[in-house]
Amino acid sequence: MPLRFFSFHLMPYPALPPDYDGPAWVTCPNELFDPAIGHEVYNRYLDELIYAEELGFDGVCVNEHHQNAYGIMPSPNLMGSILARQTKRVKIAIVGNALPLYDPPTRVAEEFAMIDNISGGRLIAGFVVGGGPEYYSFSMNPAHARDRFAEAHEIIMRAWTEPGPFEYVGKHYKLRYVNTWPRPFQQPHPEVWIPGAGSLETMEFVAKHHYAYMGIPYFHISVFDRTFRMFREACEREGYEYDPLQAGWLEPIYVAETDEQARTEYESHFWYFVKRLLPGINISPPGYTSLRSIENILKGAGTFAINLTSWDEVVEGQYAIVGSPETVAEKLIESLGRLGTGNLLGLFQLGTLPGHLTRKSLELFANEVMPKLRKEFPEGARVLRGQSAVA
Repeated sequence: MPLRFFSFHLMPYPALPPDYDGPAWVTCPNELFDPAIGHEVYNRYLDELIYAEELGFDGVCVNEHHQNAYGIMPSPNLMGSILARQTKRVKIAIVGNALPLYDPPTRVAEEFAMIDNISGGRLIAGFVVGGGPEYYSFSMNPAHARDRFAEAHEIIMRAWTEPGPFEYVGKHYKLRYVNTWPRPFQQPHPEVWIPGAGSLETMEFVAKHHYAYMGIPYFHISVFDRTFRMFREACEREGYEYDPLQAGWLEPIYVAETDEQARTEYESHFWYFVKRLLPGINISPPGYTSLRSIENILKGAGTFAINLTSWDEVVEGQYAIVGSPETVAEKLIESLGRLGTGNLLGLFQLGTLPGHLTRKSLELFANEVMPKLRKEFPEGARVLRGQSAVA
C-alpha cells in the first residue's frame, strides 16, 4: 500500500477571548481555560477521530504539547488509550511523546506497550524532541535536548526488544532495573514515526534507524519539497532507497461543495489558528538547535504561516488545501507526486472550525477525494513523480 490516509487532530482551544492578544504558548494565562468548554471539545474531538474509522481512513493521529491553547493535549497517551478501546481497525499514531520530558523514559515504553496491547497491535509510536516552548514550560536545559532524546530512545527500544531486567547507565538516565511490563503486541516493536521541522540531525537519525519522517506543516510547499528531498538523500547515505511509507506530509484540508463555499466556511477559522494559536510556537531557546540545522531551518523561516497576510498567499503556498472535492483531489495528486510521501496526514479540524463543518469535510474527503487518490496511487505504483524524483 503506497499511500495511507490519516486524520490528524491537534485538539485546539477554540475560545480565547477576543481581547487577549498575547502568545498561545507558555505564558497564556490558564484562567482563560473554561472547563465547561474543555469537557465539550475533548469529547467532540475524540468523536471526530473515531468517526474517521467509520469513514474508511487508515489511521488517526494525536500529539503532545504543554501549557498552551494551540493543542490542549498534554497527554496524547490518554487519548490513544481511549481510541484503542473505541476503534477496531485504524492505526493509532501518537506523534509523539516528547522523550526528553520523561524521567524515566521507561514510562513511555510502558504506556505505548499498553496501548499496543489494548489495540491488538495498531499503535504507531511517535518520538519527538519536543518543541522549543516545552523547554520553557518544563524549565529544562534545551542544550541537553538531543542527548536526552538519544538516551531515552535507546532505553525504550532496548526495553522493547531485549530480555530484562538489565541495567542502563548513561549521562542523563541511570536505571538499575529495566524490565518493562508489558511488552509491545507488535514484535519486535511498533512502527516508529518522528516528526521534524527541518533539523538535519532529526532527518539523519530517522534515516539511520529506518523510521518514518513526518513533515511539520505551516510552511510553503517549496520548503517541504526541499525537506523531503533531503530526507531521501539521508536514506541514500545510509545505503538504501527510501520507502514512501517512511515519509508523511501533514496538511490542513477542508472540503465543501464548491471552492467558493469552502473558503467562505473555512477562512475565519484558519485565521484564528494562524493569528491566535500559532504565536509562541516558534520560540527556540538558546542551545535547542545546532548551528548547521539553524542554517537549514532559516532557509524556510520566512515562509512560516505566522507571516501570512492574505488568502492568496495561503493558496499559492498550499498552507491549506481548501475547495471542492475536485479541487482538493487535483491539488493533492499534484503535491503528493511532487513530495513523494506515502502517508497523508490531513488536519481536518483547525482553530475554531465547528463540529458540523469538520464532519462534513471529513465525509466529502472520504467519499469523493480519497477514492480518487487511491486510484491515482495504486498499490505498487510510485508516489514520487516528475522533477522532484530526480531533483
